[in-house]
Amino acid sequence: MSERAAVISRKTKETAIEVRLNLDGSGKSKVDSGVPFLDHMLNLLSKHSLYDLEIEAKGDLEVDDHHTVEDVGICLGQAFRESLGAKSGLRRFGSAIVPMDEALAMVAVDISGRGHLVYDVDIPPEMLGTFDTNLLIEFFYAFVNHAAITLHITLMVGRNTHHKVEAIFKALAKALDAATTIDPRVQEVPSSKGQI
Repeated sequence: MSERAAVISRKTKETAIEVRLNLDGSGKSKVDSGVPFLDHMLNLLSKHSLYDLEIEAKGDLEVDDHHTVEDVGICLGQAFRESLGAKSGLRRFGSAIVPMDEALAMVAVDISGRGHLVYDVDIPPEMLGTFDTNLLIEFFYAFVNHAAITLHITLMVGRNTHHKVEAIFKALAKALDAATTIDPRVQEVPSSKGQI
């Protein structure tokens, strides 16, 4: 099997980002977006998906974190889609229910070739360090649309906002890991259409 990895670079007037992703890694990460809470979540994503992930991002943080967070989502989505290659042998679907103390999140993924997000998450606007929780949905929309996947995120319960977001990212990691696992019984693209 060829290496399932990608390098994506994106430069605009607002951000300059490079993402390196290897789906067949061991969970090593080095993330520096200039947004510490986002870095923490992406390091968790790498650790629990076993994807190797490197992100270097420079953005107009003097304005706010919006452009950086969204563009990191875009680049991560593009890297994910490119790293899948021909998609032969994929399990395609993955889901996980993950607790983080009192919080519980459910995430389901379909590597469908179609970007679609269902975001059933009740998190009030709040600052986690410098990170505005309003940006969570912007990150996920950017990731989903550029990865061309269907993603359902449901926050089932929780009180602490940090725990809620962490449960979501850990559940996402486990669901993505399941969906991108190669099943030796599947010899072609897992779709009745013959392509994803």
